[in-house]
Amino acid sequence: MTVSDYIVEYLISKNITDVFGYPGGMVTYFMDSLSKRSDCINAHLAYHEQGAAFAACGYAQVSGKVGVAYATSGPGATNLITGICNAYFDSIPTLFITGQVNTYESKSEKNIRQRGFQETDIVSIVKPVTKYAAKVVKTEDIKYQLDYAFHAATSGRKGPVLLDIPMNIFRTEIASETLMGYSPVAKNISSDQLILLIDMLSRSKKPLFLLGNGIKSAGAVEEIREVVEKLKIPVVTTMIAVDVAAGYKYNYGFIGAYGSRTANFLASKCDLLISAGARLDVRQVGAKRENFAPNAKIIRIDIDEGELSYTVHKDEIHICSDIKSFVEVFEKVEAKDYSEWINMCESIKEKLTGLDDKHPNQLVNKFSELIPEDSVITTDVGQNQVWVAQSLDLKKGQRVLFSGGHGAMGYSLPAAVGACMASSKKPTVCFSGDGGIQMNIQELMAVSSEQLPLKIILLNNYALGMIRHFQEMYFDKNYTQTTLSGGYAVPDFGVLASAYGIKYICCKSEEDIQAIDKTTFESGEPVFIELKIKEDTYVFPKLEFGKPNQDQEPLLERKLYDEINEMDI
Repeated sequence: MTVSDYIVEYLISKNITDVFGYPGGMVTYFMDSLSKRSDCINAHLAYHEQGAAFAACGYAQVSGKVGVAYATSGPGATNLITGICNAYFDSIPTLFITGQVNTYESKSEKNIRQRGFQETDIVSIVKPVTKYAAKVVKTEDIKYQLDYAFHAATSGRKGPVLLDIPMNIFRTEIASETLMGYSPVAKNISSDQLILLIDMLSRSKKPLFLLGNGIKSAGAVEEIREVVEKLKIPVVTTMIAVDVAAGYKYNYGFIGAYGSRTANFLASKCDLLISAGARLDVRQVGAKRENFAPNAKIIRIDIDEGELSYTVHKDEIHICSDIKSFVEVFEKVEAKDYSEWINMCESIKEKLTGLDDKHPNQLVNKFSELIPEDSVITTDVGQNQVWVAQSLDLKKGQRVLFSGGHGAMGYSLPAAVGACMASSKKPTVCFSGDGGIQMNIQELMAVSSEQLPLKIILLNNYALGMIRHFQEMYFDKNYTQTTLSGGYAVPDFGVLASAYGIKYICCKSEEDIQAIDKTTFESGEPVFIELKIKEDTYVFPKLEFGKPNQDQEPLLERKLYDEINEMDI
C-alpha cells in the first residue's frame, strides 16, 4: 500500500469515523485514499481550513477520540493555526495532517526563502502551540510518527499534534508489516498526597469543589459526578466546565469575572477548596491571586505540572495526577453531614437570585425549554458565550463546547459541525453572535450540503458587543468599527440562510421564542434562528480589574454585600 493508504488504515484502526479538510495539491493522494475507504471513514469538506480545524476540535470534544483535520501546504497549513491554538489551550486531542512539497523540491538547508510552490515550514511555525510537530521525510518512519503523535495527543495534558508529509512520501509504496512503531512507558502515581487530601476533607466544615475543563478533557465527567453526588459537597465550576455539574442539586454556577455572584461568594467563604482540572487563571481568580478563596486551604489537582507552578496561595497543596486516579481515591471516602454549610450556600443563593436577570439572559434562558436533553451545544466568543454560560438551564447529559483559552470568534459553527458528526448526527445547537458567525460563515455550505441537523441560534445586536461596552467605559463612547454607526455591518441573515437553502426563523421577543415548536429542535434538518436584540447589550455581573471576585458590578447594595460577607456557620 502507499503511505497515504496506510495513514487512512491507521485512523480506521483508532476508530476514527470522520475527518475534516479542504482539498489542495499536496494532499490529493491522501484525499484519494480516504475516498477508497469511505465505507469506514468519512472525509467532510470544510469550506475553509480554519473551519476544518475547529470541526476536528468539536469532534474530539464530543467523541473522546482524536480529531483529525488535513490541509495542503502553504496557505492551507497556515489557515489551520487558529484551530491548532484552540486545541492547545483547551487540551483537545487532535491530529493535523499537512501536505508538503516533494522532498526533491524542498529548499532544505539552502539559504533561500522558498523553493517549491507554496513551500512553508509549518512545523517550525506550530511547534510552540503543539505537543508534537514533525516532518516525515522517510517512508519507513510513518508508523513510528503516527504512534508517537497519537500518544502525545492523548497522554498527560492532551493537545494537538501535527505531521507534515511531502507529496512524494504520501504516494510511496510501503510494506506495512515491516514498519517499526513506538511503545510508551507507563508511569505509576503515588497516593500519598491523595491520602492527605482525604484527611483534610475529613476536618473541613465548609469544603467546596471547583471543577474545571480538565475533567472533560480526561473523560471523567461521570466519575466526578458520582463522587460529588455521594459526598453532597457544594460545587462551583469554571466557565468552560459549566456542563460538568449540570443538574447537580448543589451546583452554584461558575466562578470568575463574569461568573455567578453566588459561586464567587462561596469561594470566598469555604475553608477547603478542592480544584480539579482548573487552570485558575486571571479571569477565574482575579488579578490579585492571593485574594481568591482567602479563608481556604487550596488543594489543586492537575495533570500539568506547569499549571501548578502558577500558584494562588503560597501554602497550597499540589497533586500532579490524572483526574481518574484522583476519583478512585475519593470513591473510598465516607460522606459527612455538611447540612449547615449547604444551608448557608442555599441562603446566599436565595438572596442573590434574580439580581442579574437582564433582557438577553432571559431570552437565552427561554431556549432551555426547546433544546433536547442529550444535545451538544456550542457557543462563539463574546456576549453570546457568557449569556449561554450564565443563563441556559443545562440538563444532565447536555454538553457545552467553548473556545476557552484561545477565545476564537468563528469557533461555534464549525465546532458544531464536528460535534454533530461525533454524535452520529444528533440535533446540535450552535449559539453565535453576529460578529462571530461572520468569521466562518462559509461553513453554512457544509451544514446545507450534508443536511446536518444544526439549530443555529444567532443573537444579533448589530454590534461587536463586548468591545462596544469596553469603548463605552474607557473611550468616551467612540464606537469605531463596532457598531453600525461606527462602520461595522451585518448582512440580511434571512436572505443569507435562504441562499444556503436553510430554513429561517426570525425572533424579536420572548413570545416569538415560545412560539417555536419544540419539534423544530428535534428535526433532522438545519434551521437558522435569528434573535434580534437591541444594540446596547451588556454582560453582567462583571468584575472590575483588581477587585475581589465577589464584588462584581453592578455593585450590590453595601448592606446586602456586608450581610453576605459576614455569614458563617
